[in-house]
Amino acid sequence: MAEAGPEREGVPFSEAVRVWARVAALSFGGPAGQIAVMHRLLVEEKGWIGEKRFLHALNFCMLLPGPEAHQLTIYLGWLLHGARGGLVAGLLFVLPGFLAIMGLSLVYVTWGQTPLVAGILFGVKAAVLAIVLQALIRIGSRALTGIAARVIAASAFAGLFLFAAPFPVIVLGAGLIGALGARAGWGAFTGTVDGAEDVTREMPRGRVGGTGHLMLCAAVAFAWLAPVAVLVIALGSGDVFARLAVFFSQMAVLTFGGAYAVLAWVAQEAVQNQGWLSAGEMLDGLGMAETTPGPLIQVVQFVGFLAAFREAGGMSPYLAGVLGAVLVTWVTFTPSFLWIFVGAPWIERLRGNAVLAGALAAITAAVVGVIANLALWFALHVIFTDVGTWSGMGLRVSVPVWSSLDPGALALTLAALVAVFRFKAGMGIVIGGSAILGLVLHVLTGGA
Repeated sequence: MAEAGPEREGVPFSEAVRVWARVAALSFGGPAGQIAVMHRLLVEEKGWIGEKRFLHALNFCMLLPGPEAHQLTIYLGWLLHGARGGLVAGLLFVLPGFLAIMGLSLVYVTWGQTPLVAGILFGVKAAVLAIVLQALIRIGSRALTGIAARVIAASAFAGLFLFAAPFPVIVLGAGLIGALGARAGWGAFTGTVDGAEDVTREMPRGRVGGTGHLMLCAAVAFAWLAPVAVLVIALGSGDVFARLAVFFSQMAVLTFGGAYAVLAWVAQEAVQNQGWLSAGEMLDGLGMAETTPGPLIQVVQFVGFLAAFREAGGMSPYLAGVLGAVLVTWVTFTPSFLWIFVGAPWIERLRGNAVLAGALAAITAAVVGVIANLALWFALHVIFTDVGTWSGMGLRVSVPVWSSLDPGALALTLAALVAVFRFKAGMGIVIGGSAILGLVLHVLTGGA
């Protein structure tokens, strides 16, 4: 089947590139914030992607290992303009965060944290929280249209927040319920996932399994795995670059549940087992990733930088750090392109399947609960400087340490919420204004 590009439907590639650059520049706050940005720009403002098509793609990405927001970007870019659209969207999504964390890493090893950067990032957190809450309300109001969907969403939230249930169990369990419900003819799970309202209704499918499709997937797989093999063979398995390449390639394959699920494993391996950095430095890197554009899992770049910087051998530590950061970023994010280019064409061709539609409808509801959990997690870490954990009666709940309430962060968050919900301010204005206010407040309080 020939590609039916949406350029004839009014989405020129050059305009799409500009929008993907906006998505990348405004994608703060981890996966919840990034999904919110994409939904607002592509679904609400541009109308390029329909609500059902957006959720259909998001549900599939939630089932994959690795960063789901990055994979969603690639999927939506592919829907709009085929392989080149997916490549451009995925690369642009990572680029601003990569450059920002590279610069902050160089500053960190040279001078440590600076008040200017700390103040700006302090303000951005408040804006991101407001944007995440707005997305949660908008997606929830459209996805939770029945009692069954609301029960699934509430159950997903409770499973994650109260019981610390594994993320894959939540998503796969919801999908199983939806598939069985659709098969049994339950009305709550028999809705189709169509794209009649999408300008992407004639998406660039190509011929699944054809020569072009197979060559594309093979090329992406080679680009990911060839550098890993070369480093292991040329430098030996004990070299820091080989260890980084192997570990983060494994992470890309084995980590389900998004960035928050991945970080625990990365922290344990990087801090306790490999000794690449300290626990405090890992938290500093997480702070950089949370408050710069791009995926939250971009923190792995900081890990790679410090690991190579400290095991540079005869190389310049700064050069080694840069190479380590590039390597880790490459092996972490390249697999996302492979998963989407392999799987998305099949998922699109199965859109009319009733059982798949039921499964994805249930996963859609569960995703609302997932985003609610992420929003609450992020809110706790924005407004409070210390968050503890309470365990008992089979529960494991994150609880704020009330004495650590940050009045400045609370005030900025309330101001951002008013700007978003009362005055309908754009994301650029909210984020920029919050960054300026955060810097001013940080200076006035002496960084306290």
